[in-house]
Amino acid sequence: MGHSRRIRRAKYAALTGMASLALAAAGLAGVAGPASAQDISGSTGSAGNEFNPWSPQAGHPYRHGAVPGMSQHENYKKWLAEHNQAAATGQQTLSYGGGVDGIGVQSGHSKVYLIFYGNQWGTQTTDANGNAKFSGDSAGAAGATQQMFKGIGTNGETWSADLTQWCDGPNVATGAVSCPSNANFIPYQSGGVLSGVWYDNAAASPSQATGNQLAQEAVKAAGHFGNTTAAANRDAYYIVLSPHGTNPDDYQNPTTGYCAWHDWNGDTTLTGGAASSPYGDIAFSNQPYNIDAGANCGVGFVNSPGTLDGWTMTLGHEWHEMMSDQNPAGGWTNHVSGSSYNGQENSDECAWIRPGSTGGAANISFGSFGSYAEQASWSNDTNSCAISHTILTHGNTVTVTNPGNQSGTVGTAASLQIAATDSASGQTLTYSATGLPAGLSINSSTGLISGTPTAAGTTSVTVTATDTTGAAGSTSFSWTESTTGGGGNAVTNGGFEAGSLTGWTAAGSTSATTGAAHTGSYGAMVGSTNPTGDSSIAQTFTAPTGSSKVSFWYSNTCDDTVTYDWATATLKDNTTGTTTTVLAKTCTTTGTWTNKTATVTPGHSYTLTLSNHDDNYPGDPTYTYYDDVTVS
Repeated sequence: MGHSRRIRRAKYAALTGMASLALAAAGLAGVAGPASAQDISGSTGSAGNEFNPWSPQAGHPYRHGAVPGMSQHENYKKWLAEHNQAAATGQQTLSYGGGVDGIGVQSGHSKVYLIFYGNQWGTQTTDANGNAKFSGDSAGAAGATQQMFKGIGTNGETWSADLTQWCDGPNVATGAVSCPSNANFIPYQSGGVLSGVWYDNAAASPSQATGNQLAQEAVKAAGHFGNTTAAANRDAYYIVLSPHGTNPDDYQNPTTGYCAWHDWNGDTTLTGGAASSPYGDIAFSNQPYNIDAGANCGVGFVNSPGTLDGWTMTLGHEWHEMMSDQNPAGGWTNHVSGSSYNGQENSDECAWIRPGSTGGAANISFGSFGSYAEQASWSNDTNSCAISHTILTHGNTVTVTNPGNQSGTVGTAASLQIAATDSASGQTLTYSATGLPAGLSINSSTGLISGTPTAAGTTSVTVTATDTTGAAGSTSFSWTESTTGGGGNAVTNGGFEAGSLTGWTAAGSTSATTGAAHTGSYGAMVGSTNPTGDSSIAQTFTAPTGSSKVSFWYSNTCDDTVTYDWATATLKDNTTGTTTTVLAKTCTTTGTWTNKTATVTPGHSYTLTLSNHDDNYPGDPTYTYYDDVTVS
């Protein structure tokens, strides 16, 4: 429910709380209740949000779509009423901002990545639905988040369908209030949008992370998930979920507090400044553990006790706003001069509307994935806050058949034919794919995925078929490659999916942890977030018949210079006595995943040693993640 971070302060108002500060402390029961649609939209004040001391964006223009706390929202409205001016006709109408870096909306199939930020989330296990579960999450927010994003676009839900009216592209004029037929429209998000989950438990989340730190975490996640190009991140969205007890970007401030917001890494108004990205523009959101804020962030807003009501409403609020305004404020926002909504996004205009009122919050069923409290979003085409909307189709419809989840063996050739249809006859389809296991590729003309996988692990694959008019359809599925059978079984526990270092000889500070995973659920952490000296893991194996190389991935975090701290790896041929340096001494702060390989001779015995050196100087610990060790 938080407003997206806005680049120009006057353009972006944050969603504030609805109850007075005193009453909010006593909970919603002591308030007149969440405001009705008329309560919220009735103010016609035109004073800019940057001047309203109760706006989450006062002094923080990057807080796009910030869902204000309910107490802040009530004071925000009161201030506007005391400073109101005549409102313009159609004061809630949104218009197109012209795009930022050519991006206005997320006009493909959205890929949502969840980052559980910091080891305060506790021990990770798996719940009954196969989702990541954490001992530090007593409310069960993690499971609800994963189920909700899996459920979007399923069970015929139409809560997300209002997004199908928004568009971008070169044919959309800046200032347009509707889309031309030749625009790039947001498609209905069939089949769910969750694409990846990462527990970054390498260190504690800051007690009060800055906007820059949150953006850096999102950029780091892009590298973790292998989205290392601008194209891979065009339809990606990274949700940085802070743990219980933290106060990211001062969200609990009693005056300018909020419940969530979204932005992109290049926003220079972020606290701490913009965050550089080698992977193109990164859309992300700041999702505090706003359950800690109680009724002020929506606990009990729809249900009783409704512990997760505000949590799922803010998640949905920010996702809607990111979809329609991916790089704020290049997408669809309110530019109506004199309107109290000036600068707001689609979900901002419909925040905290009482359940049962027109456009009010409600429980949305996502079928087998559960029902969750959500809020409405503004719809230009119906001139209302829409909790449900007709699914709009624009031009041709391309449907890609889901082949189901796939599995295979490293070193064994794979082949999968993707099938797709077009609603129009005579169309030629072009195929593309993201997330394919290393060694596999898709034929752009036929849709045949083929090749020989070279690394173990599980990836989320999205295949898209596009016709000559630009109409596209997508489907997503998982693909798991194991190291059982063939030449892939030379290394024991090479993907560390045992959740331990079984098969490896460890020295110093080492562990198998979820935060170190390149693919799958676990990777090896060699070194520590505290200075630890020399650490290593090693394994001796025999190269099987038909094999030619050993391969591994590493990610080094080193805040020193290579003179003092480094990662390195060696391969000793025990048959000949020759030692090869596979990874020369490396020290980098980027944490980017990189693949290294070395030649092996079938029948020879080898010892692979993966190392991390830390000079024990306080304040600059060095550690290295290793994963996906294979022989093929």
